[in-house]
Amino acid sequence: MRVLVAVKRVPFTGGKMVLAPDAMSLETKHLGFTISPHEECGVEEAVRIIEAHGGESVVLTLGPPEAVEQLRDAMALGIDRAIHLQTDGGEWDAEGTAGAIVEAIQADEAASGPFDLILFGNESADSGGFQVGLRVAHALGRPVVTGLKGVKVESASVRCEQETSDGRDVYVLPLPAVLTVKEGLNLPRYPSVPGRLRAGRKPVATSTPARPKVRLETTRLVVPAGRGRRAELLGSGPSAAPAVVEMLRSIGVV
Repeated sequence: MRVLVAVKRVPFTGGKMVLAPDAMSLETKHLGFTISPHEECGVEEAVRIIEAHGGESVVLTLGPPEAVEQLRDAMALGIDRAIHLQTDGGEWDAEGTAGAIVEAIQADEAASGPFDLILFGNESADSGGFQVGLRVAHALGRPVVTGLKGVKVESASVRCEQETSDGRDVYVLPLPAVLTVKEGLNLPRYPSVPGRLRAGRKPVATSTPARPKVRLETTRLVVPAGRGRRAELLGSGPSAAPAVVEMLRSIGVV
């Protein structure tokens, strides 16, 4: 079994997302970096699959030199080796990103054999494009299912589960296949100190892909507004009791 998982270096998702003045990128000067929560689950799933079935796991990223930090984090969790497609740090569009990833996958498969599974996060935490996994699957001519909350390898196939409003949809795909997974697929582990030490000795293959001509244009990014909060004064003292009871009735509590 060979599994590849693709990740992206993104601003720390626990912080407040603030757009740059041109609304074309996130302001990152006060943020640390990590990988998207969906991709954390992808890394964990790749490690679990190899633990259960044996074989090799590989993590891949397209990003600046600093993105090696995220590759080392993934290897500290149990990934065997890494592929770093190094860039100058500028944002690539989905088409260019997918093209570079496809070339790297094809080169690795030519040397080491085909990947049985290629895992992506459902979307990145910064630009949220929802495109790269689908584009890679199409270019490789492999079946793909997106938005997964359940993955189970069964002999020469993989059982995939999507959450829906009515329950779960189940798909069974022949291997090799491409999957995009969502947060909640599993509970990612934390790296141990021995794991971090081992990660420092694991190989990282670095190359610099040529950036293709940009054909997709980002118009602007938008940070969705929060739900907001509203307070209503119902009165004061004992005289407010009827209003409180009526409010509780209106929201179905009593």
